[in-house]
Amino acid sequence: MQELSESLVAEAVDYTALQNFAALRGQLRVSFTPQCNIACFFCHNEGDVPPPLMRIDRTQKPRTRALDPDGYLRIIRSLMDAGLKRVYFTGGEPLVSPLARPILEQLPVHGPDSSYTLITNGTRVRTYKPWLSHTRLDKIKVSLHYFSDDSLRAIADTRYGIDIVLDGIEAAQESCDRVELNTLLLKENVHEVPAIIDYALERRMPVQLIELVGTTFNEGRASSAASADSVVTHLRTLTNEEHTEVVGVGQGRRVFRVDGVEIDVIHRDLGRHHVGQCGTCPRRPDCVEGFWALRLDHNGGLQPCLLRDDLRLDLSSVLSDPYQVVDNVAGHVTAFTEGTL
Repeated sequence: MQELSESLVAEAVDYTALQNFAALRGQLRVSFTPQCNIACFFCHNEGDVPPPLMRIDRTQKPRTRALDPDGYLRIIRSLMDAGLKRVYFTGGEPLVSPLARPILEQLPVHGPDSSYTLITNGTRVRTYKPWLSHTRLDKIKVSLHYFSDDSLRAIADTRYGIDIVLDGIEAAQESCDRVELNTLLLKENVHEVPAIIDYALERRMPVQLIELVGTTFNEGRASSAASADSVVTHLRTLTNEEHTEVVGVGQGRRVFRVDGVEIDVIHRDLGRHHVGQCGTCPRRPDCVEGFWALRLDHNGGLQPCLLRDDLRLDLSSVLSDPYQVVDNVAGHVTAFTEGTL
């Protein structure tokens, strides 16, 4: 009996790496769908085929859907019970998915140190405001990579005008106590960034300004990347409250506070967090993000890196047992961080 007990202990999954990832504020990013109603040229689509590529090449097909709302909720509940605290709902555009409402309306109750965030382009928020207002979302984060019809169409290849996005932001504020903006810094919009900052400050909304991360999906437009240096210079004319954060997972960031409103700048020269698997990774020269999110897609796959499909873990076969879900994820994260995956 003692030998059997020792054997079981020896085979137990080590949760340390998963718990450390959670403690460092690592994200669980849950993609409802690879589909989107716009087509931003830089979209990585959480590792699936990006909408711009689907439009150009109809032979490029996203992964098939294997998860239903119950499957999503089982995985979310299991991983939150295991310690993950920050859950982000993405796409594509999550609100174009028929799964968005049944999932968001049934989110499990979470503790005070956990949060649910919806990331959206804002175009459908007004339409779905009646039910979004009654979900357990803690935050709605609207992508505002444009501030005019011209920049919206240049970046997102859409017939939408900027008014529908701005109205979506207003609807988000009516639906949720905390609304934030995120803006990718591009040559097509850099002239509008001061106006975006003013817009955010007037409405007391935090905003995150992000340098473009190069991937194989956007390499044809790599010249559109804009440095954050001029933005940092501008912010220093608005406030002297500034500090840098280089702890945790992901890229370092500069944090400014203007009249009590936080503005983050994700600045690549502040470094990033790498783990064991990254040390020998053949894609490391192309990677500027490091390991900061576990990404769950609608096919039931979970991966720690956008650039390596070979690191995906298939969870679709273990959904009936929440313990197996967590054991599989914990073992996968351990192997990734130790460089044995």
